[in-house]
Amino acid sequence: MMIDELLKFNRDFVKNKGYEKYRTDKYPDKKIAIVACMDTRLVELIPASLGLKNGDVKMIKNAGGIITHPFGSVMRSLLVGIYELGVEEIMIIGHTDCGAQHMNSKEMLHHMKERGVSDDDISMIRYFNIDLEGWLSGFDDVEHAVCGSVRLVKHHPLVPKNIIVRGFIINSVTGELTEVCGCD
Repeated sequence: MMIDELLKFNRDFVKNKGYEKYRTDKYPDKKIAIVACMDTRLVELIPASLGLKNGDVKMIKNAGGIITHPFGSVMRSLLVGIYELGVEEIMIIGHTDCGAQHMNSKEMLHHMKERGVSDDDISMIRYFNIDLEGWLSGFDDVEHAVCGSVRLVKHHPLVPKNIIVRGFIINSVTGELTEVCGCD
């Protein structure tokens, strides 16, 4: 199993003190939080294309790199970053060829059923007034999705007005960032 291979590597990493070059504290040196997609192409590309090293920023990743709920975990993480860790600027980074773009909730629900999730389990979630289709949907336009997240953060009642929030789209091949303007 792959997890066992990762754990073996981890034991050697700790034993050989591989962590030494990554030591830092919990406060982001650049006072920036980045919300980005969990896409595998971006794991090293975002830090490399921005010249970041361990300890520079708070990195928050999810499917699509967008904020889907004003009181969800991404927004909570940003608030912790602002009030507890000194974040002063926020970058929302979407990317080209995103897997969450055009995501179809009906297809995903079908895949869930194929993997053993029962209709009863799905009905139970709906019983609690969860908009399952909306929650599992993607977005059609990455620029529009990034702007929506920027607006949500900028106008969130718990975010101080002096926090700088900007949106970008990164090319998932070259790492080139393009700023998304007009998100106010």
